[in-house]
Parts: sequence; C-alpha cells; structure tokens
Amino acid sequence: MLKKIISDSSIQQAKKLIDKAKRVTIVTHVSPDGDAIGSSLALGHILKQMGKHVDVVVPNNYPGFLKWMDGVKEIVVAEWKEDLTTWLMHHTDLLFCMDFNVPKRVGKLENLVETVSTKKIMIDHHPEPLNFCNVTISHPEMSSTSELLYRFLNDIGQLNKINKSSAECIYAGMMTDTGAFTYNSNSHETYHIVSELLKKGIDKDAIYQRVYNHYSELRIRLEGYVLYEKMRIFEEYNAALITLSFEEQKRFQWKKGDTEGFVNIPLSIENIRFSVFIREEEDIIKLSLRSQGSFPANQFAADVFNGGGHLNAAGGEFYGKLEDAVKLFEDALPRYKEQLIIKN
Repeated sequence: MLKKIISDSSIQQAKKLIDKAKRVTIVTHVSPDGDAIGSSLALGHILKQMGKHVDVVVPNNYPGFLKWMDGVKEIVVAEWKEDLTTWLMHHTDLLFCMDFNVPKRVGKLENLVETVSTKKIMIDHHPEPLNFCNVTISHPEMSSTSELLYRFLNDIGQLNKINKSSAECIYAGMMTDTGAFTYNSNSHETYHIVSELLKKGIDKDAIYQRVYNHYSELRIRLEGYVLYEKMRIFEEYNAALITLSFEEQKRFQWKKGDTEGFVNIPLSIENIRFSVFIREEEDIIKLSLRSQGSFPANQFAADVFNGGGHLNAAGGEFYGKLEDAVKLFEDALPRYKEQLIIKN
C-alpha cells in the first residue's frame, strides 16, 4: 500500500482535464535522460489505452542507450521537426510537462510551453517549481518523476493499464535517476513499486544491460583518458573535478550519452564528497554536480552556475570559456569548505 502524497484536489483536476482531452501532447526537458524519456513514454502508453491521441515531444536528441524502449520511434524531436512541434503544441487539448519544473528547462520550446493556451499538467520531482501549469504535481522527495508517475496512475485509478512496455519505461526512469538505486532511493515504497513492475514481466537485469552496457570501444577509452588525464582531486575540500574540452570529445568521436555517469566516478574515492564534471560544447559549457551525504550540490550549482537540482544531484550552465568555468569552480570551493569537510 502506497502512502498518499498527491492532494485530492490535484487528482480531481487532473482527471477532469484528461477526461475532456482527445489529443494530448507530452513534453520533457532538453537533453532528456532516462527518467524524462521513461516517464513520458509510460504516460503516453497509458493515455493511448484510455483512448487518447498522444504525441511525445523532446526538445533535442537523446542517448542511444535509451532507444530500446517501446514508443521511441514515434517521439517527435523538436530540433529536427520544428514546424510539426509548433503545430502539435497549438492543436493539443492537454499538455503534460514531465520531469521539469521551470519552462527554461525545455530550451527553445520555452516560449511555446509558456504561451500556448491549452491546459497544462506538471508531473515532476525537482524542487521549487514555477507556477506555469494548471495542475502542479511536484514532489522532490520522490526518487524520480517515473516513481511519481506510478503514484499518479495509482491515484487516478489507472494502474491496471500498466503493461510490460509501460512498466519497462517506468523502471528505466527510476533506475537511471537513482544511479541503479545507489542514491535517492532509500524509501521502502520505491521497492514496493519495483516489485509491482516486476509482476508485469519486466527483466530488470536486461534493462540494466541495455542502459549501462551499451558503450563503444572509443567511449571506454574516453573514460580511461578522463580518469587518468583529466581528473583533479582537491584534498583540502574533499572534492574532485573532471573537465573535457570540445576538441577532446572530437578526438574520441563523442556522441550523446558517452559521458553519462562520469561525474559519479570520483565519489568512489575515499573522502570525496563532491564531484563536478565540466564539459565544453560549441556554444555552452555544461556542468554536472554530484555529492554525498548532506553537502548541497544544488546550492553550489545555483550559487555558482545559475543551475539547480536535487541535494545530491544537480546541473548548471556557463556561457564563456572552459577555463573560466573551471576558475569559477575553484574560486567557489573555499566558501563551502566548512560544509565539505564535515563527516556524516
């Protein structure tokens, strides 16, 4: 039995909007990850069984290790199909905003999401959501948006429509947003949901293989290069930094998803509580931040890189040179020294 966390008013409002809608569009954040794709596709499967016409839209392409899920071939990638995306957003009866809490997280789709007149429902687990949806279902204490979606489906009485395909999508979202259940996953109810998904016939071991053992030889060599040549340890602050330039990525024929998980590796080093990965793209610097214990990676991201996220997993962006982003990181560390040296 799952503890009730979504308010009755939110459930009733959402049910009314779903009942009235014939055409539903689901949109998720830029550079979609496993939770974004998994929760969006799972919701799409359920809504189709409810007789809805469903379109799933993502702002840009996503990693190859997620392209095994049922329904991925029908996903509309906005950067490739701008006109179709605009048409869908303006002609839908209901817009689901999955796995993002502020419009800027959908990149170039921000203006569309904000200005379309259709009703909107947010399902998300990131803190401090903005009030841009008619129904906001936001619970940062959840392991993932996929877990929150399962609870939402339970509350609207649609769990019976979860089949093997949708169960695989939900499980993949939960697994990837917890690092294969190694963080943000201490609730016994999380594993109750996993148990229920297993009853639908999913093969959790096969899903793990598809997601985490899907790399090319060059990607493995890139990981070795990064750890040997590019990882720096700041012992005084119990922190680590990995950087990767645009040219270095070209050298290893980088493709989307190749650096997934790199930021987590230094946390396996004794006493390292905070790890940051800074990757240069053509026109932007992307940052991933991870921490252990009580150190607030999201606060560091917000204060230094105008980012955000969860306590132990956050992200940020920087417009400028790679070396300037590194300097910002280095200059900020002393301000957090007291928090970083505390042992939990």
